[in-house]
Amino acid sequence: MWPLIRRRAPFGSLLADGHPASAKHQAAGQGMKAEGGRWTSLVLLWICGINLRLTILSIPPVISLIQADLNLTGTQVGLLSGLPVLMFAIAATPGSTLVAWLGVRRALLIGLAVTAAGAAMRVAPSNVWQLYLTSIITSSGVALMQPTMAAAVRAWAPQRAAFGTAVYTNGLIFGEIIPVAVMLPFVLPWLGDWRLALGLWCVPVLATAFLLLVSQPSSRAAPLTARNVIWFPDLGSSLNWRIGLILGSVSSAYFCTNGFLPAHLNGSGRPELVSPALTALNLGQLPTSFLLLFIADRIQSKRWPYLLFGLLFIACIIGIMNSASHWTVVWSGLVGATCGAALTLALALPPLFCRQPDEVARVSASAFAISYGFTMLVSFVSGLAWDRAGTVNAALMSILVGVLPIVVLAPTLFLPKPAEEK
Repeated sequence: MWPLIRRRAPFGSLLADGHPASAKHQAAGQGMKAEGGRWTSLVLLWICGINLRLTILSIPPVISLIQADLNLTGTQVGLLSGLPVLMFAIAATPGSTLVAWLGVRRALLIGLAVTAAGAAMRVAPSNVWQLYLTSIITSSGVALMQPTMAAAVRAWAPQRAAFGTAVYTNGLIFGEIIPVAVMLPFVLPWLGDWRLALGLWCVPVLATAFLLLVSQPSSRAAPLTARNVIWFPDLGSSLNWRIGLILGSVSSAYFCTNGFLPAHLNGSGRPELVSPALTALNLGQLPTSFLLLFIADRIQSKRWPYLLFGLLFIACIIGIMNSASHWTVVWSGLVGATCGAALTLALALPPLFCRQPDEVARVSASAFAISYGFTMLVSFVSGLAWDRAGTVNAALMSILVGVLPIVVLAPTLFLPKPAEEK
């Protein structure tokens, strides 16, 4: 009887011999690890998205205090407000280079570090030039991150480019709202000084950098090698110009409507509607941003949403031009809602067209340089039209012309389907 009894094999040998049960356990463990990595990646995308705007939008709530304290002229206030957009265009190229040379994670860490350094330096400016310097540094850090975020989507969510973009764009929108909502009622009364209030925003940026440093987002992208590094964005590419001008249509509609809407309402004798209209414009982005989290995968390869958003922009701007009532608040909210959805899909274009993170970063850098340059052009032409015509409706008409590229160029995009991705 005893010789018939075989000794039980050690547990480790079952794994080595490929026992079916052991294989199932291994596969389950690997699946759980991969799922955890995907969730980590999405959380990091959302948190990094918040940091794209936290430090930038912390200045507008205290701009009047800054102007009074540093004796700024209107031109100096305008320059302070325009510096971020300028740096977004200029520093996008270094951002794409960092991705090509160092990879997504390290490039994000550098962008976060530069942003935090600039925000921390805001605790000490004694004149406008020092404040300009801190804004240039802070905005440069954010500008480094923007093309890197598109590359992160391609690296961390390669089969769900629109969904990954919706996640970080949702974070970006929260990053626009949080500082505006808490600076005056909470942060400023707590710290008592606008410099300290601005410097405080380096803390969440540093916390994000630490979280990224200790986390391991999942990535299925091919490792970068010297042979696939191309150092500068290709401004000669028609695709880059189409993506950039589509993005420019969205950003110019958002920034320029924010800039000229108060003048329209004040000039029409309805100053009490300025705050509700601006609130509707900015908060209006949230519902469509959340909606895109659920439907982005289904519409990421369609062209009709871009056409729809362009037509909505046109209708809303015409509505604002012809109203100075609570309808203006409604139209402003619709502009915000359209911006929230259109921005998400437009930012998803580089990850859809490109297969490697460094290539996504180069295309994104080109698109950001073109889009923010276009936004500055529309803003300048709008102000010039207002001065020449003597009515703010001339500025709004220029904004309307600025949204036409999304209508004209969207039909020329041949969007790849997820199934076509390798």
